[in-house]
Amino acid sequence: MIIRSALLNVMMGAARKAARNLVRDYGEVEHLQVSKKGPADFVSSADIKTEKTLRAELKKARPGFGFLMEEGGEIAGDDTSHRWIIDPIDGTTNFLHGIPNFCISIALERDGELFAGVVYQPLGDEMFHAEKGAGAFLNERRLRVSARRKLEDTLIATGIPFIGRPGHETFLKELGAVMPQVAGIRRFGSAALDLAYVAAGRCDGYWETGIKPWDIAAGIVLVKEAGGYVTDFQGGSKMLDNGEVLAANDHLHQPLMKLLKTARG
Repeated sequence: MIIRSALLNVMMGAARKAARNLVRDYGEVEHLQVSKKGPADFVSSADIKTEKTLRAELKKARPGFGFLMEEGGEIAGDDTSHRWIIDPIDGTTNFLHGIPNFCISIALERDGELFAGVVYQPLGDEMFHAEKGAGAFLNERRLRVSARRKLEDTLIATGIPFIGRPGHETFLKELGAVMPQVAGIRRFGSAALDLAYVAAGRCDGYWETGIKPWDIAAGIVLVKEAGGYVTDFQGGSKMLDNGEVLAANDHLHQPLMKLLKTARG
C-alpha cells in the first residue's frame, strides 16, 4: 500500500473533483463556448471552470500558498515558500477536437524547487503522481523510466510549434537530426502527458521548446522520481525559465542532447 503525504492527497483530490465537469464537457465538446486567445491557441469555458475548481480546492486546503496558472496568471500567497503551478487542461486543442489525449496538471513548488506533481488523465482514470524523494506512481503502480540504451530502439515524443509560435525552422532541423536515429517520433499534443509517459516508460524520451512552466512542472517531478533525467538543452535546470525541456533515461539523455545541439548549430 502506498503511503501518500497530505499535500499529495490534496492535489489528487483537487484533480479528481475538477475532472468531473471536464469529462462532462468533453462529452458535449461541440456545444462548448470557445473564444480565441491567440493564433491557434484556444481557451474554452471548460478551461476556466476547471481552473476555478482547482484553485478553490487547493486554496481551501492550503490558504496561504501562491498560484501560477495558465488562465489566471500569478497570484502571490502569504506563504512565500510555496506555490501551486496549474494547467487546467493540458492538451486543450485535443480536447476541443474530441481527441481524448488531455490532462490536468498540478505541481507544487517549494522554496523555488519543484517538490510534487500530479498529472491526471481523467478519461482513462490515470493518476500519475510523484513527490520528491518518494518515487513516481501511476495509480498504485511504481513507475520507472525505460531501460533502453540504443537510440535505434527508442520511441521519442515531441511538440511541434504551431501557427503564431516561433521556431518552425529550428524544429525541422531538430526533427531531421533525431528522426533517422530512432524507431519512431510521436506528437501527442500534451507536454504534461509526454513527460508522464517518459516516467512510465511508454516513451523513451521527449523534447520540446517554447513550452510554459504549467505545461511541464508536474511532469518534471514525475520523470525525476522515476529515475530519469530532465534538463534544458544545455544540460541545466532552467526549464521553467527558458521553455526548453529534454527528458530521457541516463543512457539516452546525452545522445539526444548531442543530436539537438548539432541540429541547432
